[in-house]
Amino acid sequence: MAELTGLQNIGPTLAKQLQQMAITTPTELEAAGSKAAFAAIKKVNPHACIQLLYSLEGAIEDCAYPQLPAATREDLKQYFRALA
Repeated sequence: MAELTGLQNIGPTLAKQLQQMAITTPTELEAAGSKAAFAAIKKVNPHACIQLLYSLEGAIEDCAYPQLPAATREDLKQYFRALA
């Protein structure tokens, strides 16, 4: 868990959720991608919000989620709406 919590936007709660999805390292998160990781979490937590999706992408891109480029945020927003 320590490796995951070393990433931006990943706290202990989100790290535990990722571990439940068999994502235990930053490399595994990057390989899975934010969308797939989010979809897996949403299956067990239907209340997962778009901020979680942004947080995952920010962790992969090594930036705070509010700093994600507008195009990336829009792409993620469309993905989130498609899952609803």
